Amino acid sequence: MRPGVPALGALQRRLLASALDAVRPGGVVAYVTCSPHLAETGVVVADVLKGRDDIETLDARAYLPEVGGLGVGSYVQLLPHRHNTHAIFLALLQKRF
Repeated sequence: MRPGVPALGALQRRLLASALDAVRPGGVVAYVTCSPHLAETGVVVADVLKGRDDIETLDARAYLPEVGGLGVGSYVQLLPHRHNTHAIFLALLQKRF
C-alpha cells in the first residue's frame, strides 16, 4: 500500500528540514517534488521555514527564463498540460552566511 499525501508531507518536511540543517552557509537546497498538490509543495516549504531566519528563498523562476507560465512568486510549478512534463515543483532555498 502506498502512503497518502499526509504521510508523504510529513516525510517531506523532515527531509527538507534535515537538508537545510546540513547545508553550509551560502549553500543552496533545491526542494523538488513531482506533485501539483499544495500539501506536498508550497505548504511543505512554508511549514519548514516557519521560525527559521537562516534561510532565504531564491527566485527559482529566474533560472528558467525560457519557460513560460510558471506562475507568480519565487517557486516553479511545471504542469503536464502546460509544459508537457510531470507536475514538477521547485523551490531554491539558500542558507544565509
